[in-house]
Formats: sequence, structure tokens, C-alpha cells
Amino acid sequence: MSLRITQTIYLALFALLVLPCVGRAATKPVKKQPVVQIAILLDNSGSMSGLINQARSELWKVVNEFVTAKLGGQTPTLQVAVYHYGNPPATQLVPLTDDLDRVSEALFGIPVSGGSEYCGAVIQSATNDLQWSTDNSALKLIFIAGNEPFTQGPVDYKIACKEAIGKGIIINTIHCGDGIPEGWRDGALLADGTSMNINHTEAVVHIEAPQDKRIASLGVELNKTYIPFGLKGKAGFDRQSLQDSNASGSSLASAQQRAVSKASGFYKNSAWDLCDACRDGKVDLAKVKAEDLPEVMRKMNLEQRKAYVTKKRQERDVLKKKIVKLNVERIEYVAAVRKETAETEGKQTLDTVLIGAIREQAIKKEFTFDK
Repeated sequence: MSLRITQTIYLALFALLVLPCVGRAATKPVKKQPVVQIAILLDNSGSMSGLINQARSELWKVVNEFVTAKLGGQTPTLQVAVYHYGNPPATQLVPLTDDLDRVSEALFGIPVSGGSEYCGAVIQSATNDLQWSTDNSALKLIFIAGNEPFTQGPVDYKIACKEAIGKGIIINTIHCGDGIPEGWRDGALLADGTSMNINHTEAVVHIEAPQDKRIASLGVELNKTYIPFGLKGKAGFDRQSLQDSNASGSSLASAQQRAVSKASGFYKNSAWDLCDACRDGKVDLAKVKAEDLPEVMRKMNLEQRKAYVTKKRQERDVLKKKIVKLNVERIEYVAAVRKETAETEGKQTLDTVLIGAIREQAIKKEFTFDK
């Protein structure tokens, strides 16, 4: 009896040790989608109108930098937040979000006024108030731009920057003006970032290409494939159209870059668009109430509704492919012009320093880019 008990105990212990291992071997770990989080903190004092305008016009160019980005073979999710600081000292305009139209809306809504540029305070606010990823592979960046002393305000920038890097958030500083003052340089060094300077009054130079107008036009045409639904439907659809207008009002280049962004996987609207919501599994079409649908769908039965959503999705895919094809041709054209004229990327403006720092820091986190 004693021997049987001993054997039973050994078998039980063996099962406890081996079976969990067998279970783990049989279950493949689910890969998390990588995430890139960028908080943009802009000085909105009266002298910074040029900086704000560069941010408004070049947002989509910066977004497009991630179109070919991969980490472990996966395309990342891109989330952007916007703050302004000056008056009041630190204001969150939009939290970290993948709704890029909200980001554009926030940039165009920044008032240019004020005079209390507290860098330490706005860095601390962004560090503590935003929902930063806890994944070690996440790329978490803060970009702060302005022209006043970095030491102003009630919060010591050294403490704020150390708190940020303690959470894995890199601080990059962009001084608007000649040189890089000590505080702006020191703030970046404390948080593993890059210190840069730009001419915030410089007009951003773009090489015009034959494809630009057609790409911008197709970007607007994409809107016809969206199906607004629910409480957020009308607001989301209206916001999309308004940001198209804001981009085209900035420049043809901005409208072209926005269209390319809209054709990418980063442009997501599952909160208000039925095509995206169904694709992402955010909504069951059978459970959507008729009153939450656009007028054209309300009298349809379920099969007709499914067919309508599929039709709009297919139309969207066709337009996106056209935009992507034209943009490849555009890139080749611009490269040829640069080679022929020996023209470089131009002077340091907000878009060029953002893209340069983002690429460099993404590569350090083992992201790869096709170009």
C-alpha cells in the first residue's frame, strides 16, 4: 500500500510538471500588434504661428513615414496626441488616438496666443495623463517645440524628463530659432532623445509632381465609400470632410499627402464608419438598429445591407490601389527631379526633423522601413 501511495504521488507530481509544459507547447503565443505613440507638444505663443502652420500642413507627411514600417513583420498601430502650452500653460487637445482626423482637427483648432511657456509642466502632463503602452517593444516619443527658455515654470524640466524616460518615453526637443540652448539640449539628453532646431518661419518646400492633383482628388472621392452610423456617424463624416478642406487649404502638397494617408492602414474610422467597424469586428451588422443607419440602408434587409457594405468596401479598395500606384509614380518622379537638379530635402522644418528623429529611434527599437 505504501509503495502504491508513493507511486501515485510521483505520478501526480509528474503530471503537474509535464502537463503545463505540454499545454504551453501546443498553444502558440499570440503576437501583439506593435504600437508607436507620439505626443506633440507645441508652443502656441504669439510668435509661434509659423510652427503651428508647419504642424498643420505636414501632419500627413509624417504619418506616411510609417506606411512601410514593420516590427517583427507586423505593421504597427500609430497613435498621436497633441498638447499646446503657452496660455494656459498646458492643454491636452487630443489624447493618444489612432483617429487621425481628430489629430488634424486639434492642430487646426490651436489658438495662437499666450506667453507662459512652461516646458517642464507640459512634459509632466503628457507623461502622467496619457495612456502610454506598457509593452516594452512600444515606441513612445514626446516631441516638444518652442522658443522660450526650457527652465520656465513651476516644474523642473530635469525631474519631468527623468520621469518620462523612467516610463520608457523618449523626449525630443525642437528649438525654434538659431542654435540649441542648453536647456533644450539637456532635456533631450536626460531622456535619451534628440535635440534639434528649426526655422519655424520657413515655408515648407515641396516638389510638385504631375500626379499630385489626381491623388488629392481620389482622396476626396474616398469619402463616398464611407457609411456613417450610430451616434458618432455624422460628426465623424463631417470631420473627415472638414479635414480634407483644411489640408487642401494649406497646400496641394498637404492634400496629396492626406490622400496617401487615407489610403493607408493607419487611417481608421471604425468608431463611425460601418465598413471599418465590420472589418475590425467592432459591430455586428445584424444588431445595428435601422435608425442608426444612413437613410439609404434603413429599408434594406440584412442581406442587402451586407451587400451594400461589401460594395462600398470594394469601391474603397479600388480607389486606395489607384492612390498607392500614383504615389509610387510620384515618388519616382520626385527622385528623378532631385537627381537632375541636385536638390536636397531643403531646410530644417518641423516635418524634416520629426521624420528624421522618428526613423532613427524606431530603427533603434528594431523597426524596419522599406525605403
